[in-house]
Amino acid sequence: MILFPAIDLVDKKAVRLYQGDYARMTVYSEDPLAVAQRMEAEGASAIHLVDLEGARDGGTPNLSVVARIANETGLFTEVGGGVRDRETIERYLACGVDRVILGTAAVQNETLLREALAAYGDKIAVGADVKDGRIAVKGWLEKTDWSLEAFARHMEALGVRTLICTDVSRDGALGGTNRELYRKLSQSCGVNITASGGVSSLEDIRALRSMGLYGAIVGKAYYTGDIRLKEAIEAAL
Repeated sequence: MILFPAIDLVDKKAVRLYQGDYARMTVYSEDPLAVAQRMEAEGASAIHLVDLEGARDGGTPNLSVVARIANETGLFTEVGGGVRDRETIERYLACGVDRVILGTAAVQNETLLREALAAYGDKIAVGADVKDGRIAVKGWLEKTDWSLEAFARHMEALGVRTLICTDVSRDGALGGTNRELYRKLSQSCGVNITASGGVSSLEDIRALRSMGLYGAIVGKAYYTGDIRLKEAIEAAL
């Protein structure tokens, strides 16, 4: 299982939200590139970036930071947040990003998703953010009528290979990940699943690895020191 330490970006800073609430934001570093370089030095091979301003408002306000991380580290770089048109996808790929994540667009613009999959294949992933049992969009601020299971099956049918599933209620809360959710999801669809939200202990990581998941994202627990990255990477192997 691949461990993806996460950097969430607002105003070109590394931050974390509590359960997706923009009013409850903690700034962890003024220099996200330095954070990424430290993660790489601690053994990370990949990194998960989210432009939270893009997720809320659209656009790529933190593109310059993303580009520096993609080009000034050796990390496999995936990025999401505000990717709602072909131009944004191409902008990220052109700056060196390895994989682009469609969230809101995958739900609301299936034509774009189909075109992106046809053009870029495995360089496209879909974010499935779950809030109160439903897929949430626009920076987790709006819920749709999609259940997670139905959405995942639909994405698989369209040819999506990688699904990044976040339980919003667990995100940033350090309360443990929703193991049952990922167990059910891994059994019901055949895509590569990356677990996100509440991964806060080595036990969480070992449990997710035992399910055969493709990846797991570690966010707040890394910044608070609840998880040491080197130990987490070893637990994911």
